[in-house]
Amino acid sequence: MRVVVVGATGNVGTSLVRALERDPSVMEVLGLARRLPSWNPGGKTKWRQAEVASSDLAEIFQGADAVVHLAWLLQPTRDAVVTWRANALGSARVIDAVAKAGVPTLVVASSVGAYSPGPEGREVDESWPTHGWPNSAYSREKAYVERLLDIFERDHPQARVVRMRPGFIFKREAASHQRRLFAGPFLPGGLVKAVPVLPDIPGLRVQAVHADDVAEAYRLALGSDVRGAFNLAADPVLTPADLAEILGAKLVPLPAWAARQGVAAAWRARLVPASPGMFEMLMNIPVMSITRAHDELGWRARRSSMETVGELVDGLAGGAGMNTPPLEAHPSRLSELSTGVGARP
Repeated sequence: MRVVVVGATGNVGTSLVRALERDPSVMEVLGLARRLPSWNPGGKTKWRQAEVASSDLAEIFQGADAVVHLAWLLQPTRDAVVTWRANALGSARVIDAVAKAGVPTLVVASSVGAYSPGPEGREVDESWPTHGWPNSAYSREKAYVERLLDIFERDHPQARVVRMRPGFIFKREAASHQRRLFAGPFLPGGLVKAVPVLPDIPGLRVQAVHADDVAEAYRLALGSDVRGAFNLAADPVLTPADLAEILGAKLVPLPAWAARQGVAAAWRARLVPASPGMFEMLMNIPVMSITRAHDELGWRARRSSMETVGELVDGLAGGAGMNTPPLEAHPSRLSELSTGVGARP
């Protein structure tokens, strides 16, 4: 196979490129990125600079056996027009280019964030509605891409389309990047393991999965004939008590409305980049069933969610990163402050 990975230098992209390098059925990997990395994963991978919003993607995709679309812009959280153009309209250009180039397989990164609010006490499978949470730009854009894929599948029934819907994806090497995206410059990474208390928010539950495990799901999908959507997450579903155990912190009760108000106040004061809409989405997403990924894809997470979050915490404490532009660890946080917290493209 010749595989094109759009957004190959990020959290999942770097793990996927490594997995494809090890796969004997893959002849060549073309990694697309806005900013070319110095990282050299192996002899199969070539890099090409490209923008989903402006590059001639159909020309780039010519001759590919599969395109994996991972590119996504999470900031600026204060300008939904910018992220809409990059994520929603950029994804439309990727999908259109796949059609023009006649690529037979398209695998797209969707998310648990695409799902509509879920039922209490019950897991949902891949048939659950994907209308997102309206107050979250991330969720709206993921839901829109789901609709684009519906149209593409209707108009191109000969193409094989796979949608991956993972929970929250972490790994050690992405820790600095994720701190910049969600916590901002004021979180003292070296003190993460010394957090004394953690809010116990009723109803908060998180499904996490390691980036390398997600990459393995993509690799399995590329090498098979599966179609459709796959939920991806590791066990167990995490609660505040689990997070407190990982951090060695004490739980302090906090109502969800108060937590939301706190996030909103910090966001308005430009102390954190994560928007209140993102917190609302987190509180409303359903718990996913992973049965289809197990049964049809033959996929199982090798790391538990506890291990995965523990690795993230270790990475935050050590300022971990890797030598790709999105994931590199910056020794100084002045650049984050100078460009505005949550305002970096």
